[in-house]
Amino acid sequence: MNKMKNFKRRFSLSVPRTETIEENEFTEQINQLNIRHTEGKNPPENPPLCKPISRMSRRASLSDIGFGKLETYVKLGKLGEGTYATVFKGRSKLTENLVALKEIRLEHEEGAPCTAIREVSLLKNLKHANIVTLHDIIHTDRCLTLVFEYLDSDLKQYLDNCGNLMSMHNVKIFMFQLLRGLSYCHKRKILHRDLKPQNLLINDKGELKLADFGLARAKSVPTKTYSNEVVTLWYRPPDVLLGSTEYSTPIDMWGMGCILYEMATGRPMFPGATVKEELHLVFRLLGTPTEDTWPGISSNEEFRSYLFPQYRPQALINHVPRLDTEGIDLLSALLLYDTRRRITSEDALRHSYFLSLGNNIHNLADSKTEAHTIHRGAGVNRSHIRQDTGGHPGLVASQSEG
Repeated sequence: MNKMKNFKRRFSLSVPRTETIEENEFTEQINQLNIRHTEGKNPPENPPLCKPISRMSRRASLSDIGFGKLETYVKLGKLGEGTYATVFKGRSKLTENLVALKEIRLEHEEGAPCTAIREVSLLKNLKHANIVTLHDIIHTDRCLTLVFEYLDSDLKQYLDNCGNLMSMHNVKIFMFQLLRGLSYCHKRKILHRDLKPQNLLINDKGELKLADFGLARAKSVPTKTYSNEVVTLWYRPPDVLLGSTEYSTPIDMWGMGCILYEMATGRPMFPGATVKEELHLVFRLLGTPTEDTWPGISSNEEFRSYLFPQYRPQALINHVPRLDTEGIDLLSALLLYDTRRRITSEDALRHSYFLSLGNNIHNLADSKTEAHTIHRGAGVNRSHIRQDTGGHPGLVASQSEG
């Protein structure tokens, strides 16, 4: 119960923080309220000058509009269910826009799960075009509801819908967007720690956004020791698989390499069922690590206990023939054993693999996505990929190979 009280005090759940509301959206809704309030009344001859709205007044006005209230949203159907939460597709009665409602069940004795506290505390400060937007927070006795922008699909569904054969141009577009969102997080010392296709959402404009920050963590916290039970097994780096609890941004970069491979081939890179099998798959492809490729590995007790054969590294081009030379170089840089040498998200954005996208993409504001159409353009929905002849104001993907 104390945890829940602290949570409510920190994040003002009864009336959500105004930072989650776009300024123009807030202003427009306030104006609409004033218009309705003064309908039928004669306007004053000399209307008073507008004064800045105080934080307390703004929060009260937001509550009057309907933010922070469950009845403001209509459920349209269940999208998925996990250990702590159920996600519904919904619609806002205020804007008529679709939203995703993440209902987190609250246990009276334990309060809000730590994953929910992390997700809210991080997302309320992350404002980027390639990170899912948290619109609203609703707290009741039984559940905590996070209201997110709605996106039509995720990367796993996208791959399924196109028969696991993505255009290589689309692979590059999605990879760049993923790196943009991740670089924004890493600059703020935030680790995602759970990168996988199911947590990468895509809208009908082809815009990709990082989602599900339940396992994310600010790496500036006092302790260096984190859990090694993070990142879904297939996307977990070998240093974490071998028990490391002291890690930083390279933990996310390994997962990026696995996702790049999966987009380019249509299949997971290391689909192990256990930690030992996962490590075996990694070493069989990339070579059993040595002191040259991974300094200090010979003294790792867990590594020594497995007694892995001495595999030689295989040429990645033989396994990802659709990637060009620059793409193979980026993939190799993402999958280095030595975390000190593994490429960073910022350096990856500047990699020659993305030169064909032009230089302007590096000048985008955090709130903007690339404003040009790639080939014919493609929209994405849950059942199929549709061709769109019009341009989209985003990094737009194309279904066609080219």
